Amino acid sequence: MKLIVGLGNPGKDYQNTRHNVGFLVLDNYLNKNDWKEKFNALYHEERINSEKVIFVKPLTYMNLSGDAVVKYVNYYDVNIDDILVIHDDLDLPFSTYKLKKNSSAGGHNGIKSIINRLGSQSFSRLKVGVSHDRNVDTKDYVLGNFSKKEKEQFEVMQNDFNKIIESFIVDGIDRTMNIYNTKK
Repeated sequence: MKLIVGLGNPGKDYQNTRHNVGFLVLDNYLNKNDWKEKFNALYHEERINSEKVIFVKPLTYMNLSGDAVVKYVNYYDVNIDDILVIHDDLDLPFSTYKLKKNSSAGGHNGIKSIINRLGSQSFSRLKVGVSHDRNVDTKDYVLGNFSKKEKEQFEVMQNDFNKIIESFIVDGIDRTMNIYNTKK
């Protein structure tokens, strides 16, 4: 069983913001509107390549994401190695991404919350670069909407994100990192 978590903030005000790339990636991958609600999160279950996969979008707001994630992990008895969290990363240039496992939160409040609630940082991550405009307050920047150019670049990247999710489900994180972290 795999648990794939997209981080973001609930509500229309945050729908197309840089901080919501996790939600946007899952919405694009699933291309479905039949999310159900449980444990203060939206979730969708699928069987992919005979593997049960739970997709989750916490409704707790970013800094409490771990509250929802730990409930899914405990309820479904998910191994920490079978978790992929998709989130924005200010330190990566826009239109880039990096797969990581067993790394620190790097200042990301959603990841801090998940690490705190799981008691471990050894889950996998798909870090989506949103860059950082140092002339704008960090909170305002991540909660700001994509520019037209950024939105176009992000849409082009969705194909890679879909392939990464498939690879994680079928092949696991090590093989997925070997393929996609070296891709230019």
